[in-house]
Amino acid sequence: MKKIVLCLISLLIMFSASACSKDKAAILFNRNKITADNVMDYSFVFQPNQRIYYLVIIPKKIKTRSIEIQIIKKDNQYQRLGYNLYWSYSAQLKDDQMYYYDDYVVISQPGAYVMKVYSKDNPTKTLCMSQFFVKN
Repeated sequence: MKKIVLCLISLLIMFSASACSKDKAAILFNRNKITADNVMDYSFVFQPNQRIYYLVIIPKKIKTRSIEIQIIKKDNQYQRLGYNLYWSYSAQLKDDQMYYYDDYVVISQPGAYVMKVYSKDNPTKTLCMSQFFVKN
């Protein structure tokens, strides 16, 4: 009986400690247009009025084929964490883009920004988000 209990406990510990994880959505930023050669040359700090190329990777197929992209500026002017919606865009995914979307944005104001991506299937749940900075 002790061997069976020890076996069950060891199996439970083994399954709970395994490193299995599901694929998650992600955003990559780059100074240059994202290609297969430079996809790993990502950056999080950019200059004002510079093109910020981004790649949104979506592992699950979205039913409506449309996503909402928002850029939110963290406003720390008065030593408090305020948030302002800086930019928003609704993108339609094409047939060959069902698992990714890439584009660029130009931001002229220095500050800390957060990019959030939502699916039109479930607009209250964030697919992914990532932070970047625009500095002089």
